[in-house]
Amino acid sequence: MSDLLPPPEHAREPLQASYSDEANPIGLDGVEFIEYATAQPQALGQVLEMMGFYPIARHRSREVTLYRQGELNIVVNAHPADVAGSTHGADWPSLSAIALRVRDARAARAYVLSRGAWEVPTHPEAMELNIPALHGVGGSRIYLVDRYQDFSIYDVDFLPIPNARPADPPVLPGLHFFGVVQYIGINRAYDWIEFYTTLLGARLIPDEQRFGIMPAGKLMQLPTRQAGPAFMLQLIEPTFDAPDNRESLQRIGLGVPDVLAAVKALRGRGVEFVESPAAHTEQRGALTKAYLGGVVFELVHSQAGVAP
Repeated sequence: MSDLLPPPEHAREPLQASYSDEANPIGLDGVEFIEYATAQPQALGQVLEMMGFYPIARHRSREVTLYRQGELNIVVNAHPADVAGSTHGADWPSLSAIALRVRDARAARAYVLSRGAWEVPTHPEAMELNIPALHGVGGSRIYLVDRYQDFSIYDVDFLPIPNARPADPPVLPGLHFFGVVQYIGINRAYDWIEFYTTLLGARLIPDEQRFGIMPAGKLMQLPTRQAGPAFMLQLIEPTFDAPDNRESLQRIGLGVPDVLAAVKALRGRGVEFVESPAAHTEQRGALTKAYLGGVVFELVHSQAGVAP
């Protein structure tokens, strides 16, 4: 078993019988939100607005803002304690959490803890939800959310910003979360493949099956309960002479049905894209420049509602 999965006996609970689906053991049903931690929330907010995301709500008790485009949620966490723990002293924003939609958060928590996941203690304030969280790469968190349909977590923990609403129609029609790129340590691919396979039921994609314009590393796909594009995890090892080989979530992959049209729309809003021999805009994908020292978005050709 990977050293990422030490078995904390005190945290184990009896398994529930509801998990009979071996292909999707915790009832994954997509991504509820992706979170950035930053001490520069206004500057990051400007980048997100260029990308077509708009602030619609603020947390009741923490310095946290919810941005939305279409059905996608991005959370900007500027709460000082959270920022200090997630950015590790860096000046640039970091991808600090992914919230996964699951059939039953309590049962999913029991399942992953029984297989060695490390739970992150949460300290909700009065009238706040207690959302289970697991340790992810580089100090990030993996949240398990089962309130995402008629009644969502935002109905409890957030207050709407007066007169604020996302663009309608969205700036990028058909936009969806395609995946995240994760930088891993040298020779750590097996550990992380085991981690995501054991805990989340992810499956390894064959090396010859690739998406976008940055095909390095190992690609994994999370299961989902509904038809449509599944969420991808791209695991990339550093070169031996890389100046920084820390493990972390590196960038968000956004699926769009027409990459060239999306790039044109975003350029009109001020977004700049990488154009070099190694990475340049084409129908398969595109890569934005790095904002604020490390905020990068990758566009990938992907049709919403169609499994890859």
